[in-house]
Amino acid sequence: MEGADISFVHLGIAIQNLRSSVSVFGFRIAFYGIIIGLGMLAGIWIAQSDARRRGQDPELYLDFALYGIIFSIIGARLYYVIFEWDSYKDNLLEIFNLRAGGLAIYGGVIGAVLTLIVFTRVRKQSFFSMADSGVLGLVTGQIIGRWGNFFNCEAFGGYTDSLLAMRIRRSLVNENMLNEDVLSHLIVENGVEFIQVHPTFLYESMWNVGLLCFMLWYRKRKKFDGEMLWIYLLGYGAGRFWIEGLRTDQLILFGSGIAVSQVLSMLLIITAAAVLVYHHRKQGANIKGEK
Repeated sequence: MEGADISFVHLGIAIQNLRSSVSVFGFRIAFYGIIIGLGMLAGIWIAQSDARRRGQDPELYLDFALYGIIFSIIGARLYYVIFEWDSYKDNLLEIFNLRAGGLAIYGGVIGAVLTLIVFTRVRKQSFFSMADSGVLGLVTGQIIGRWGNFFNCEAFGGYTDSLLAMRIRRSLVNENMLNEDVLSHLIVENGVEFIQVHPTFLYESMWNVGLLCFMLWYRKRKKFDGEMLWIYLLGYGAGRFWIEGLRTDQLILFGSGIAVSQVLSMLLIITAAAVLVYHHRKQGANIKGEK
């Protein structure tokens, strides 16, 4: 594993020469974009499959996806730019340079939800009913999409020597993502510098696999329309709150020193938990009343 671009040092897994893109007819296509695209396709398929199971028109979800994907990307970019405004205020054209990176998942989720609200109003559909199938596709896309961060050597945490510790050649990493904790544990092999960090992209992908498995199991047991949406928001929020605390590239809430994604995660956890408890208590009270 010595000299590998990326390695999971305690698992014996190493990639000697990591490529971030492939050339097709002279055009460079980033693996990040390819993986995000695969995540979107898989997410649409999962959402449509669940819609069929529920007796809904799966084409409705494809129609939504045509708008949802566009506005999710816009939302993801706006969210990132807002909380990294100092990096863009002197060069506004850079806001449109998506090839340089800078998309935030929470912004994408917000964009998707707002788009679904408008879509269901126009198409005279139930927002919560569509959201219940839609979030299955959303979390599927997140599971796959996070692996784009692997090829970009980003979305990692501070130094660790745990079982899943990931070692990356420093030259592959954006220097803005390196904090004092990481730099104080630099590893040098044959004159080449490496960092060793938490693979937080992997943690989030694994967390979402568990969340998706639970949701697939629970969906036949749901008690009300919208329950799957609130379960997703609670489950994803809990995982993201923990994982965000490990990351070195946090978006900070306007100079407060607080990670904005942790604030949003906590709000989602509290709100979703309150809604779920309310509905389950209400249903329990109705059952007692019938008796």
